[in-house]
Amino acid sequence: MTQAIKNFPKQFLFEPEIKNADKLSHFNKFIVCGIGGSALAAEFFKIYNPHLDINTHRDYGLPNLPEKELRERLIIASSYSGNTEEPISSFKEALEKKFSLSVIAVGGKLLEIARENEIPYITIPDTGIQPHCALGFSLRAIAKLMGEETILQETQTLSTSLIPDKYEAQGKALAEILKNKISIIYASNKNMAIAYNWKIKLNEAGKIPSFYNVIPESNHNEINGFEVPELARKFHAIFLKDHRDHPQVVKRMGITEKIYKEKGVTTTALELSGASIWDKIFSSLLLADWTAHYLADEYGIDSESVSTVENLKKLLNT
Repeated sequence: MTQAIKNFPKQFLFEPEIKNADKLSHFNKFIVCGIGGSALAAEFFKIYNPHLDINTHRDYGLPNLPEKELRERLIIASSYSGNTEEPISSFKEALEKKFSLSVIAVGGKLLEIARENEIPYITIPDTGIQPHCALGFSLRAIAKLMGEETILQETQTLSTSLIPDKYEAQGKALAEILKNKISIIYASNKNMAIAYNWKIKLNEAGKIPSFYNVIPESNHNEINGFEVPELARKFHAIFLKDHRDHPQVVKRMGITEKIYKEKGVTTTALELSGASIWDKIFSSLLLADWTAHYLADEYGIDSESVSTVENLKKLLNT
């Protein structure tokens, strides 16, 4: 896990190559069908440019959209292993209905079917890391299929601007604070994908229950859920603050943190910052990676183990 974090910036040197590129038409609308870590990067495009028409489908089959709408979109089936059953289900349905398709995977069944049917695909490097650690590879592959050359150019600079060691000590300290706590990550709607990624990393690598929500919505319901002191003390709230958020959201973040402290919830405020939007996103997630890694250490658990997920898959196949 340590090496995966330290080597993360190198992922932005990855130059995606589209196989069967002559079969790929130009689209302005996209659906990424993926589950877990294979779908996470798709959400970052909305932070970068809210006007990009890209949806994420985390389920079997295809989104419940009119056929005309589905035909106007490039459907990207994304599975790190290439064997995840949900995006395979999406891929097969889209193939049967002759929708425009493409694939992102390391290997597996998805690439096999793509090759057999001459579907455009990108093979991402198989470095042995977990899918939630492969966000750089995934983001650049999606950008390539979308034809977003500007994003490819901008993110390539992250290979040198991101310094993983810079966040290690802070992550270790935060892990010590989070021990024996249930974490909740809060962000604005605009930065929801960053909060969701924090949750995923703390679940998968940190091995703890972790949840996320957004402000202002949580101010109208979840904030009422900490009235029982013996329960409130079990939680730790992490506020991902961004000075570019709506002024009222910035104000609500500060007030919410104060109220939580009064209720017995411990808190940490983290400022999202960086020279670019991409720096802001991935510097925060490097901190999340270190926090999750050291949190697993606190409990004496292997941060890279996904035995529970693998056990679930075995049960599904029995």
